[in-house]
Amino acid sequence: MAITTAPGTTRPGRPARPYAERPRRATGLGRKVRDNLTGHAFLIGAVLCFVVFSWYPMIRGIVMSFQRTRRGETTWVGWDNYLRILDDPSFWPAWKNTLYFTVLALVLGYAVPFFVAILLNEFRHAKGYLRILVYLPVMLPPASALFLFKYYAYDPSEAGLFNAILKALHLPTSEWMQSPEMTMPAMVIASTWMNMGSAVLIYLAALQNIPGELYEAAELDGAGIWRRIVNVTIPQTRLILLLLAMLQIVATMQLFIEPLILANGAGAEDSATSVAYLIYQHGFFQNDLNGAAALGVIMLVVLAGFSAVYARLTSKQD
Repeated sequence: MAITTAPGTTRPGRPARPYAERPRRATGLGRKVRDNLTGHAFLIGAVLCFVVFSWYPMIRGIVMSFQRTRRGETTWVGWDNYLRILDDPSFWPAWKNTLYFTVLALVLGYAVPFFVAILLNEFRHAKGYLRILVYLPVMLPPASALFLFKYYAYDPSEAGLFNAILKALHLPTSEWMQSPEMTMPAMVIASTWMNMGSAVLIYLAALQNIPGELYEAAELDGAGIWRRIVNVTIPQTRLILLLLAMLQIVATMQLFIEPLILANGAGAEDSATSVAYLIYQHGFFQNDLNGAAALGVIMLVVLAGFSAVYARLTSKQD
């Protein structure tokens, strides 16, 4: 026969535990900290990495830009380093070259990955193989890829890859990196080939999230390939396009390794000198770390201002 107990009583043989002996549940801030202790530990590690390798060097560079160090003695000089950098004859040509490279990279290096992604998205077979093929240059060390361009593709003789192709097409050959007019376009071509793989994969992921019904409706309306790209693809991937445009502008404004390897730094008639390479010259060739820090702060202000204006304009459009 089943034993039943009245409400508020306990079963026979099992004395009730005193109220004081019952475990209390942790409440408040202490419980939240204990429950998220693992997450906080990972977060502390990431914050320490940012502090040591990003925030501290940036703050240290800003402080150094207002100082002058001579024979181990550091003095505060105010804006003297900035005025001296502005008087450098290479300052404005370096900004001109950097902006020129950025514009060319937007025309070529920004549009090409997007259309390559559209092309790959249309394939029904061997998609994985084609993605690996496109992403392969990203896995190469940048220095190795640039030396490949310098000594094989951009060889100014007829033995160079690009000159051989131009000759086969009965077109005039070029001196490439030895020509002031072709220095920047040549660096943009090499930079686009090295870095477009990541952008292509991001664009592919965005394209695959577009509902197929939109393309079907456009085809029923008689839209061709170009109209489908303009009226369907671009509006549906607009946020990704805007984000990558800003990231590419910020990255190309920090142009350094391409002129360092392809043009041996300054290039023919200083046609390849960039702001980042000018910072490198001040810091390691002229032993002017304070001037290099001042030029770095100027670039930081320019990029931060551009990013703020760009974010404001794009947020208004949304």
